[in-house]
Amino acid sequence: MTPSSHEKPARSPEERPRETPAALIVSGCTVLVHDERERIGFEEDAAVVVRDGVIESVTTAAAVDGLPAADRIDARGQVALPGLINCHTHAPMVALRGLAEDLPTEEWFNDVVWPVESNLTGRDVELGARLACAEMIRAGVTCFADHYFAMDAVAGAVAECGMRALLGQAYFSSQGPQGRERSLEFALRHRGTADGRITTALAPHAPYTVTDADLATTAGLARDHGLPVHLHAAENRDQTDTSLARYGTTPIGVLERTGVLDTDVLIAHGTGITEDDLPLLARASGRTAVATAPRGYLKFAWPTTTPVRALRDIGVPVGLATDGAASNNSLDVWESMALTALVQKSTEGDPRWLTSRQALHHATVQSAEAVGLGGTVGRIAPGRRADLVLVDLTGPHTQPVHDLAATLVHSARSADVRTTIVDGRVLMRDRELLTLDVPAVERELGERLPALTDRRPGRRIQEYDT
Repeated sequence: MTPSSHEKPARSPEERPRETPAALIVSGCTVLVHDERERIGFEEDAAVVVRDGVIESVTTAAAVDGLPAADRIDARGQVALPGLINCHTHAPMVALRGLAEDLPTEEWFNDVVWPVESNLTGRDVELGARLACAEMIRAGVTCFADHYFAMDAVAGAVAECGMRALLGQAYFSSQGPQGRERSLEFALRHRGTADGRITTALAPHAPYTVTDADLATTAGLARDHGLPVHLHAAENRDQTDTSLARYGTTPIGVLERTGVLDTDVLIAHGTGITEDDLPLLARASGRTAVATAPRGYLKFAWPTTTPVRALRDIGVPVGLATDGAASNNSLDVWESMALTALVQKSTEGDPRWLTSRQALHHATVQSAEAVGLGGTVGRIAPGRRADLVLVDLTGPHTQPVHDLAATLVHSARSADVRTTIVDGRVLMRDRELLTLDVPAVERELGERLPALTDRRPGRRIQEYDT
């Protein structure tokens, strides 16, 4: 994925009057930092200075004593982390949370989710997106990659609440060329909006719902307009086996032959990626990333998970994700981080993989790379956008701290996030949301649920047949 064109370099101290107040100073915390080899470390009793939405410096708490600032946060006892990134979700599907439980994938789609989605209105999507953004802000998520319908409403929610997002208008080939055209029109119209916090992608649904011709056309449009592609592919082993039987190649092979792997592409899930797919992905490394959402795979009882270790070995970033709350019941990336580490250990039969430090690397640097913002966010460092969260580790479930990385991954919880900051703007302070009226959203959404959840016989937006 390519870095955002909206990255703004920090001004050096020589370029500004020394008496000019900083916009924000966070002091007294322990800061997660990365060295030149992308290894993580922790700087204690540190401070982060923010100006114009950019991290100007990471220094000592003593160095900022007396430095004027418009806003200050005393973060003693807390850890400052780069904001978490949800690399693949369907945010408005929080409205369907708990609606389709304990079902295999085909029944989940055909009998519940796709019939209900045929009732969706733009207002339903807007309310769902607002509720999802509130949930993510409270869980320390500062950026998310969304793939859904009526995405103007999602863009409006992002602009309102202050988050960062990579947004794509999803389409199926069954919609005809209009679906693909709407996806392109949305991407071009919203690229760089919300003060640069919104980036966009083309969003074909998947190789099993989008024809080779439409995928090839999408790849051409992506190259022509400098847009990434965000889609599902090789979600599970059944899809891979069906693709081999029908088309003589895997879903990853379909992406290769249609030119999608020649674009900047974010692949959701990939639990059906095979060993034969790895050379194709290796040739596309540097342009391809995968998002893993392990909770959903466990819930659907899929026999495989995203091959994180194999993808790492060929240079393909793997970002953390939740998928939608209709399948995962949660937008908690913190849980995804812990589950990724545990599932990878079990799958590989190796307790030395995935370590807590490796899990934090996937949650920060690799997730930023996956959504095309590797040069913009994912690190607390001078010149990066000021997207960070403060985590309180004073609770009994996080004490004592023998290994800070392990405490963060395996003991801390999303509820330990005290403060969430995006572009230097505080969206949540001491657990209080500052940019969204959640009770009002919940009231209206509750009133709309009977019409939304009506399942009419024979009516669905698409057929799941893999």
